[in-house]
Amino acid sequence: MAATPISAIFLMSATLGLGTGLTVDLLSAAFVLSGVGSLVQSLGVWKFGPRLPFVTLPGGAPLILFLAIAEQHGLRTATGAVILTAVFTFVVLPLFSRLLAYFPALVIGTMIVIVGVNLVKVGAVLITGQPGSPGFADPGNLGLGLATIGFTVAFYLFFTGVLRQLAVMLGLLAGAVLAAATGAIDGAGADAVGGGLVNLPHLMPFGPPEFNLVAALPLMLYTLASMAEATGQTVINAEAVGKRIDTRADVPRTVRGDALTSLFGGFFGLPLMVTSGENIGIVRVTGVRSRFVTAAAGVVLIAIGVLAPVTRAISVIPTPVVGGTAMVVFGVITVLGVQMLGRSDLDRHTSTFVCAVALALGLLPILVPGVYGGFPPNVRILLESGVAVGTFTAVVLNILFHHVRPGVVARPTTPRTESDR
Repeated sequence: MAATPISAIFLMSATLGLGTGLTVDLLSAAFVLSGVGSLVQSLGVWKFGPRLPFVTLPGGAPLILFLAIAEQHGLRTATGAVILTAVFTFVVLPLFSRLLAYFPALVIGTMIVIVGVNLVKVGAVLITGQPGSPGFADPGNLGLGLATIGFTVAFYLFFTGVLRQLAVMLGLLAGAVLAAATGAIDGAGADAVGGGLVNLPHLMPFGPPEFNLVAALPLMLYTLASMAEATGQTVINAEAVGKRIDTRADVPRTVRGDALTSLFGGFFGLPLMVTSGENIGIVRVTGVRSRFVTAAAGVVLIAIGVLAPVTRAISVIPTPVVGGTAMVVFGVITVLGVQMLGRSDLDRHTSTFVCAVALALGLLPILVPGVYGGFPPNVRILLESGVAVGTFTAVVLNILFHHVRPGVVARPTTPRTESDR
């Protein structure tokens, strides 16, 4: 829960060159909105929230799109795109709920695998830095990231009970202690005790949002894949906690909760907020299935966000430590996607083919950055989202092979009657 807001804001700050004060303010907003969203999803308010143990966090793939829009059109346009996308989600949701039949386990599992791989890469970049940048793959940073992963594994291996359930958080803390001991923090942590006690996030930190439909289009198109992702996460989470749900009723509640949180988040300078696939992995790993636990965690997130010394202290944790923790948690998402694919009848050759092509096209921009560099900017933003491309490919091929083709093939084999002649 803590790793994702931290890694998202650190990635924003590093990519866009934001100052320390703005980074701390965005970190505060990310924690507060994550807490509010977690309360909505866990407890349910009217038609918002499926009442499942969900944590709402800044999205991984939407963050990449947000950064791309910000670099090309400015931060005010990027925040406007988030707000437009949240409104767009409310508008198209009634139609999407009728299309859930076209998002079976094959499609959702493929999408979750792509999401997991993409997020693992995001976590890895926090450790290594961007390829070609000064200090890329610095041995000290690699050591911190790998040590954090090692601490997490050791805690999970040797501890039992509550301590084992806290292995991820303990690994993060151990990595931070190691960073301080080796001088990686450079004494900046002393700033955490200065200043006031309370720090409320500021409304519109980049100025009034600018609304540009063309700039927002890639993010608005991606939200269709995000709805499908929410579908898979709602189903998987319900399975993990042993709760029977009605997908036509509960999935829209999840999507509305995301859209509502994203709508408010946009006014605080944040990317789209989505239900957390990492949280589902934590539920599986720890066995803690109560939605009241994630609701209490939402309160903790809000408290972290408004306590100025805490956010300032978190802001000085080296990114390699955050990246090491993020890689472990993000890796669980990929495993969950593989598990779902295992239940999608991959013994059928058509299912294998659909999954293979969708994975190939979805992973292409992730594994080969810049592959679509020669395309127009707005087209490139969409194509470079491996999640959107992979999901769209899986949906289209699933419809062609499992809905259209059976009917076409069956026609010639149907005996012709006298009236047919």
